[in-house]
Amino acid sequence: MCLAIPVEIESINDKMAHCRVGEGETYLDVSLMLMAEDVKVGDYLIVHAGFALRKIETSEAEETLKILREMLNLADGTKPEACGF
Repeated sequence: MCLAIPVEIESINDKMAHCRVGEGETYLDVSLMLMAEDVKVGDYLIVHAGFALRKIETSEAEETLKILREMLNLADGTKPEACGF
């Protein structure tokens, strides 16, 4: 099973975005080459395998990250803030 995760764009250079995963200290460099719409710093993206798939609303990103934290907590007892997103 594959999981696409929401990330927030921190900076953009050409067709690459440097993005932060949730509230942690995890960052990804993401290709924007598959994006049909323009994106800017502060936008949230759904990313899979290093490629941005689509832009999402902030509220959707926050809800998705909340659900992922809860799932991790239920699965192995990890505290949500320890998972990096």
